[in-house]
Amino acid sequence: MPSFDVVLEPNLVEVRNAVDQAGKEIGTRFDFKGSSARVEFSDKGAKARELLLHGDSDFQLDQVRDLLLARLAKRSVDIRFLDLSAKPQKLGGDKLRLAVPLKCGVDAEAAKKIQGLLKAAKLKVQAAIQGDAVRVTGAKRDDLQAAIALLRKDVAELPLGFDNFRE
Repeated sequence: MPSFDVVLEPNLVEVRNAVDQAGKEIGTRFDFKGSSARVEFSDKGAKARELLLHGDSDFQLDQVRDLLLARLAKRSVDIRFLDLSAKPQKLGGDKLRLAVPLKCGVDAEAAKKIQGLLKAAKLKVQAAIQGDAVRVTGAKRDDLQAAIALLRKDVAELPLGFDNFRE
Protein backbone atom coordinates (compact mmCIF):
# COMPACT_ATOMS: atom_id res chain seq x y z
CA MET A 1 0.00 0.00 0.00
CA PRO A 2 1.28 3.48 -0.79
CA SER A 3 2.31 5.47 2.27
CA PHE A 4 4.28 8.48 3.48
CA ASP A 5 5.46 9.89 6.79
CA VAL A 6 4.53 13.29 8.21
CA VAL A 7 7.62 14.58 10.03
CA LEU A 8 8.85 17.73 11.72
CA GLU A 9 12.61 17.93 11.11
CA PRO A 10 14.62 21.13 10.62
CA ASN A 11 17.67 21.07 8.39
CA LEU A 12 20.30 21.09 11.14
CA VAL A 13 23.16 21.85 8.75
CA GLU A 14 21.46 25.06 7.65
CA VAL A 15 20.60 25.94 11.27
CA ARG A 16 24.26 25.56 12.27
CA ASN A 17 25.34 27.65 9.26
CA ALA A 18 22.86 30.39 10.20
CA VAL A 19 24.11 30.38 13.81
CA ASP A 20 27.71 30.63 12.59
CA GLN A 21 26.87 33.50 10.24
CA ALA A 22 24.99 35.34 12.99
CA GLY A 23 27.98 34.86 15.32
CA LYS A 24 30.34 36.31 12.71
CA GLU A 25 28.10 39.33 12.18
CA ILE A 26 27.81 39.91 15.94
CA GLY A 27 31.61 39.88 16.13
CA THR A 28 31.96 42.56 13.45
CA ARG A 29 29.08 44.89 14.34
CA PHE A 30 29.99 48.10 16.16
CA ASP A 31 26.96 48.08 18.47
CA PHE A 32 28.00 44.67 19.87
CA LYS A 33 31.66 45.60 20.56
CA GLY A 34 32.69 44.80 24.11
CA SER A 35 29.43 43.05 24.95
CA SER A 36 28.67 39.46 25.79
CA ALA A 37 26.29 39.08 22.82
CA ARG A 38 26.56 35.71 21.08
CA VAL A 39 24.54 32.83 19.66
CA GLU A 40 25.20 29.14 20.38
CA PHE A 41 23.72 25.91 19.09
CA SER A 42 23.19 23.33 21.85
CA ASP A 43 22.63 19.74 20.79
CA LYS A 44 21.96 17.42 23.73
CA GLY A 45 20.29 14.64 21.76
CA ALA A 46 17.46 14.14 19.32
CA LYS A 47 14.85 15.96 21.41
CA ALA A 48 16.94 18.52 23.29
CA ARG A 49 18.16 20.87 20.58
CA GLU A 50 18.08 24.57 21.32
CA LEU A 51 19.62 27.89 20.38
CA LEU A 52 21.14 29.94 23.20
CA LEU A 53 21.11 33.71 22.72
CA HIS A 54 23.19 35.86 25.07
CA GLY A 55 23.08 39.62 25.58
CA ASP A 56 23.65 42.44 28.06
CA SER A 57 20.11 43.87 27.95
CA ASP A 58 16.63 43.11 26.67
CA PHE A 59 17.20 45.41 23.71
CA GLN A 60 20.47 43.70 22.80
CA LEU A 61 18.87 40.27 23.16
CA ASP A 62 16.10 41.39 20.78
CA GLN A 63 18.75 42.56 18.31
CA VAL A 64 20.53 39.20 18.50
CA ARG A 65 17.20 37.37 17.99
CA ASP A 66 16.30 39.53 14.98
CA LEU A 67 19.75 38.96 13.50
CA LEU A 68 19.44 35.21 13.95
CA LEU A 69 15.94 35.13 12.43
CA ALA A 70 17.22 37.04 9.39
CA ARG A 71 20.08 34.55 8.94
CA LEU A 72 17.69 31.60 9.28
CA ALA A 73 15.37 33.12 6.68
CA LYS A 74 18.27 33.67 4.26
CA ARG A 75 19.25 30.01 4.61
CA SER A 76 15.62 28.90 3.95
CA VAL A 77 15.03 27.55 7.45
CA ASP A 78 11.42 28.00 8.49
CA ILE A 79 11.24 30.04 11.70
CA ARG A 80 8.20 28.02 12.79
CA PHE A 81 10.75 25.42 13.95
CA LEU A 82 11.68 27.83 16.77
CA ASP A 83 9.64 28.19 19.94
CA LEU A 84 9.98 31.94 20.50
CA SER A 85 7.64 32.03 23.51
CA ALA A 86 10.46 31.49 26.02
CA LYS A 87 11.38 34.24 28.49
CA PRO A 88 14.98 35.41 29.02
CA GLN A 89 16.85 34.22 32.10
CA LYS A 90 18.94 36.55 34.21
CA LEU A 91 22.52 35.46 34.67
CA GLY A 92 25.07 37.10 36.93
CA GLY A 93 25.22 40.89 36.75
CA ASP A 94 23.31 42.40 33.88
CA LYS A 95 23.69 39.43 31.52
CA LEU A 96 20.68 37.69 29.95
CA ARG A 97 20.27 34.35 28.22
CA LEU A 98 17.38 33.23 26.05
CA ALA A 99 17.01 29.51 25.35
CA VAL A 100 15.02 28.96 22.14
CA PRO A 101 14.08 25.29 21.68
CA LEU A 102 14.03 23.77 18.19
CA LYS A 103 10.94 21.73 17.39
CA CYS A 104 12.01 18.26 16.28
CA GLY A 105 9.54 15.44 15.85
CA VAL A 106 5.76 15.56 15.80
CA ASP A 107 4.54 15.69 19.41
CA ALA A 108 1.52 13.68 20.59
CA GLU A 109 -0.89 16.62 20.51
CA ALA A 110 -0.02 17.55 16.92
CA ALA A 111 -0.14 13.88 15.86
CA LYS A 112 -3.66 13.54 17.25
CA LYS A 113 -4.67 16.73 15.46
CA ILE A 114 -3.31 15.34 12.17
CA GLN A 115 -5.18 12.08 12.71
CA GLY A 116 -8.40 13.95 13.48
CA LEU A 117 -8.09 16.15 10.39
CA LEU A 118 -7.60 13.16 8.12
CA LYS A 119 -10.57 11.32 9.65
CA ALA A 120 -12.81 14.40 9.46
CA ALA A 121 -11.93 14.95 5.79
CA LYS A 122 -13.38 11.51 4.92
CA LEU A 123 -10.35 10.68 2.77
CA LYS A 124 -9.64 7.03 2.17
CA VAL A 125 -6.43 7.09 4.17
CA GLN A 126 -5.37 5.85 7.60
CA ALA A 127 -3.01 7.67 9.94
CA ALA A 128 -0.93 5.89 12.56
CA ILE A 129 1.32 7.57 15.12
CA GLN A 130 4.81 6.06 15.03
CA GLY A 131 7.08 7.74 17.53
CA ASP A 132 8.02 11.18 16.21
CA ALA A 133 6.20 10.75 12.90
CA VAL A 134 2.73 10.00 11.59
CA ARG A 135 2.48 7.31 8.90
CA VAL A 136 -0.34 7.87 6.42
CA THR A 137 -1.38 4.94 4.21
CA GLY A 138 -3.97 4.72 1.48
CA ALA A 139 -4.99 2.61 -1.49
CA LYS A 140 -4.32 5.28 -4.14
CA ARG A 141 -1.62 7.88 -4.69
CA ASP A 142 -4.27 10.50 -5.40
CA ASP A 143 -5.72 10.04 -1.92
CA LEU A 144 -2.27 10.51 -0.39
CA GLN A 145 -1.68 13.66 -2.44
CA ALA A 146 -5.04 15.01 -1.29
CA ALA A 147 -4.02 14.26 2.31
CA ILE A 148 -0.75 16.17 1.84
CA ALA A 149 -2.63 19.16 0.39
CA LEU A 150 -5.10 19.07 3.30
CA LEU A 151 -2.34 18.96 5.93
CA ARG A 152 -0.39 21.81 4.31
CA LYS A 153 -3.52 23.96 4.34
CA ASP A 154 -4.94 23.13 7.78
CA VAL A 155 -1.78 22.69 9.89
CA ALA A 156 -0.19 26.05 9.11
CA GLU A 157 1.36 26.54 12.57
CA LEU A 158 3.85 23.67 12.04
CA PRO A 159 6.37 23.35 9.18
CA LEU A 160 5.44 19.76 8.34
CA GLY A 161 7.61 17.69 6.05
CA PHE A 162 6.54 14.67 4.03
CA ASP A 163 9.06 11.95 3.36
CA ASN A 164 9.46 8.20 2.98
CA PHE A 165 6.89 8.14 0.16
CA ARG A 166 6.42 4.50 -0.86
CA GLU A 167 4.37 2.77 -3.51
